[in-house]
Amino acid sequence: MKKFLALALSCSLALTALAGCSGSGTGSGSGTPGSSAPESGDKVVTIGIFEPASGDNGAGGKQEVLGMKYAHDVQPTVEIGGETYQVELAIVDNQSSNDKAATAASELVSKGCSVVLGSYGSGVSIAGSDTFKNAGIPVIGVTCTNPQVTEGNTHYFRICFLDPFQGTVLANFAVDNFQAQTAYTLSKQGDDYSGGLCYYFKEAFEAKGGTVVAAEFPEGTSDFTSYVTAAKNAGADVFFAPVSTEAAALIIDNAAAQGLGMPIMAGDTWDSNVITGAAQGKDVEVYVTTFYQEGGNEDFDNGIKEWINADSTRLAENGGNDMIAAVSAMGYDAYFVALEALKNAGSTDPTAVNEALWDTTYTGVSGDIAFEPTNGDAIRDVAYVKVANTETGAWDFVTVQKAG
Repeated sequence: MKKFLALALSCSLALTALAGCSGSGTGSGSGTPGSSAPESGDKVVTIGIFEPASGDNGAGGKQEVLGMKYAHDVQPTVEIGGETYQVELAIVDNQSSNDKAATAASELVSKGCSVVLGSYGSGVSIAGSDTFKNAGIPVIGVTCTNPQVTEGNTHYFRICFLDPFQGTVLANFAVDNFQAQTAYTLSKQGDDYSGGLCYYFKEAFEAKGGTVVAAEFPEGTSDFTSYVTAAKNAGADVFFAPVSTEAAALIIDNAAAQGLGMPIMAGDTWDSNVITGAAQGKDVEVYVTTFYQEGGNEDFDNGIKEWINADSTRLAENGGNDMIAAVSAMGYDAYFVALEALKNAGSTDPTAVNEALWDTTYTGVSGDIAFEPTNGDAIRDVAYVKVANTETGAWDFVTVQKAG
């Protein structure tokens, strides 16, 4: 049914799609408008990248984009309808801001995108969604896990697991491994991702007989001392805070300074060398759920490490070392899913790409990728659990965990 709704919607938007998103490609690797084809005369297809390079989620966004850029270096062309197209990446910084998401999305619309990838951060994905919908451009979400990203629309897909699943996995892990009976949850006010994941964690944790003490912090908070104190006073067994990496580093500092005395848990946003760097040398326990564990695909791991180390800018964008973030692996896979959809569509027309996505499958470094036929969500049933090694500053693999 959803495929038919998508077709009906795309027909009504055909003039807009053809005018603004012909797929001929006006973007360049830097996101600057350019000619419709390179000087060689080769055909060009433009893939938009809707990601944060600044703001609260800038660090994670840069790592997600690194995966896409590496994939583009590995395969910069695609066969569409029997012809070879050069792929151009049109990159726009949505600044981790819901308020600026529509403007960033409009910039990508103007660049002639056939399909868009992103965003790191569910809130900004939701905020930019209608702009892409109204232009008739399909979007492949990479690590935006909130259910609202795909709810009620036919143009937004995603390759990651969702927060109801992730929240349940985390709650089960807390109970099974720490015998947790009371959990303290901390989210940011107005943030769809952290608020949503805390909600699903609470739902699953209480279903297992636990008690949740929930708190929120306002925009601009830089001292989390009071929240650490509140968790200790509540007699909590785990401290759950699936917030941005920027806030996470501060929470870790405050937890270590006050002797939190309980495991800190978070979702996929904490799977970053920003977190392992913050935890290194401190008396803290930090556990995360995520999409990929370094070592899962040797060829990918070796290739992207060599590629990152070959350029100082890439190394800086990856946080100063070559540790592989799961979001980079997901960005890599998302690029190749986009290529598969273009090949299946046999066209650069975003309407055709949107329709082709429903039946597109791909075996990536993060696993098999396919979409639910009713909502475009990924068919995923496992998450990786990792713990920060406070001596080495690396992630140590703990287990593969399912919701059941």
